[in-house]
Amino acid sequence: MFLGEYNHSLDEKGRLVMPRKFRPGLERGCVVTKGQDRCLFVFPLERWEEEAEKVLSLPRTDRRARNFARSFFASASDQVPDRQGRVQIPESLRAYAGLEKDVTIVGMADHLELWSTETWAEVSADADAYYAEIGEVLSGDGGI
Repeated sequence: MFLGEYNHSLDEKGRLVMPRKFRPGLERGCVVTKGQDRCLFVFPLERWEEEAEKVLSLPRTDRRARNFARSFFASASDQVPDRQGRVQIPESLRAYAGLEKDVTIVGMADHLELWSTETWAEVSADADAYYAEIGEVLSGDGGI
């Protein structure tokens, strides 16, 4: 399970060192692709297969579903971490997420999110404000 928040830096070749505690879950390989809100998703291979099935089950007759699938799969890059636990982040994905040097790696239980550290600070502050209020929604006392 991927939990926590870690700050790392991209090296000059666009490689990112994965936190040591996440490496066992990624050692068979992973897939890096576009996520929502201009972050990147990193799925372990087993989880990628499940996610791919969900996307493939979307109706091909729906233009939004086709465009989502195109972006999701066309941007996907399968990777195997090297001995130092580094994963290559392709230039197109770095550009999409605005990753230049400082990257925040966020554990999301079944996958990771990669954020520009600057962007993560903003997104995290918004999420924390929302988190403080969400208890009412989850208990059925309010709406989103």
